[in-house]
Amino acid sequence: MMKHPLLQMINLQKKGLPVGIYSVCSANEFVIEAALERGKQTKSVVLIEATSNQVNQYGGYTGMKPKDFLKFVEKIAKKVGFPMEKVILGGDHLGPLTWTHLNEKEAMKEAKKLIELYVAAGFTKIHIDTSMRVADDDQNAMLSTDVIARRGAELAEVAEKTFAKLVAKNPNSLHPVFIVGSEVPIPGGAQEEEDGVAVTKVKDCKTTIDSFHKAFLAKDLKDAWNHVIAVVVQPGVEFGDATVIEYNRKEAKKLTNSLKSYKNLVFEGHSTDYQTKIALKQMVEDGIAILKVGPGLTFAAREGMFALANIEEELFKGTKTKTSKFIDVLEEVMLKEPGNWKKHYHGTEQQLAFKRKYSFSDRCRYYLPNEKVQAALETLIKNINSTEIPFSLLSQYMPIQYTKVREGIIPCTAEALIKDRVANCMDEYLFATQQQKLK
Repeated sequence: MMKHPLLQMINLQKKGLPVGIYSVCSANEFVIEAALERGKQTKSVVLIEATSNQVNQYGGYTGMKPKDFLKFVEKIAKKVGFPMEKVILGGDHLGPLTWTHLNEKEAMKEAKKLIELYVAAGFTKIHIDTSMRVADDDQNAMLSTDVIARRGAELAEVAEKTFAKLVAKNPNSLHPVFIVGSEVPIPGGAQEEEDGVAVTKVKDCKTTIDSFHKAFLAKDLKDAWNHVIAVVVQPGVEFGDATVIEYNRKEAKKLTNSLKSYKNLVFEGHSTDYQTKIALKQMVEDGIAILKVGPGLTFAAREGMFALANIEEELFKGTKTKTSKFIDVLEEVMLKEPGNWKKHYHGTEQQLAFKRKYSFSDRCRYYLPNEKVQAALETLIKNINSTEIPFSLLSQYMPIQYTKVREGIIPCTAEALIKDRVANCMDEYLFATQQQKLK
């Protein structure tokens, strides 16, 4: 049986080699295509993850079930010419997150079905997250680590049974690796502006690991435990609407030093978006080997789209060509359907208008699949591709891409320009992770 690339990563980490991997937490086509193109260019594996509220047995907010998401990625990989065997698919926050309004019995029944479908579809990185209270838990008390671990072990048991069926059909199937713990805000980032975040305490991390270990062994899941490769911790990184809390390795030192006690574990860091490449590199060196990034990538794609919309207005001013008004259309749709940003953005009308466009939490990403927004984007791309962008205008709005076009590295098409803006972010993660060393 082939060895999972993330098990190789653990081996390298424990030998003192700072190799990690960044995780593309996005269902955006531009983002995934950019990731696979970069993977092809750098000859590295690519980790793409879907969250439980994005992709689940009811379709999530993308309308995709796990098998649909697999086909979605396969289609893009085929277009790019990237081998699917070098793609690692992951499931993020898999557990009762989407069903917290139900009692434990019903919520866990849904969570078990969720895990089953992810594993059956061939997802091999499974974040088991049972950290949230369900309807019949005491809503005024912290959920005990033992309850979290017990529920987590129940989900791991389902994953193991599902994998046994999978391997019976295909002996070359990769055994999934598991991530436990959830010392982070809910998926999508913090909902309030924060001045600082507390680094996970060593004793809390140890309690989580010990509780999960005990719960796994109580269910005779020794092999599953051997495939637990990481614990989610808060290493002291977060972002608000316009601020970033930078990684401070001194503040995280007690936590990262505690990894020496575990021969098969690294840390997984969520909300690593917008960290500098130096901070990301330090995180990997300190054992925070899995770097999750989501909003940061669609934020970059949105930046690319906005830049092209500004170029479009300049190019076609005073002509008969009808411009896309992409920025205005996106704002209109967000105002008409405020469900995906209302709880996350606070302030005056002026501040809200600013955040809808430019917040680091990038709630725009939920509106990109909207029919009106898609139609505007298609018009934008068509208009940009119908003419030549003067170099002086490209330099004004997309200076990094301007240089790459001049040097013949990328073509001057709307799609290439958007994807390369996303790839700017990915390059910082590739610098930090050295994941091309994983085979």
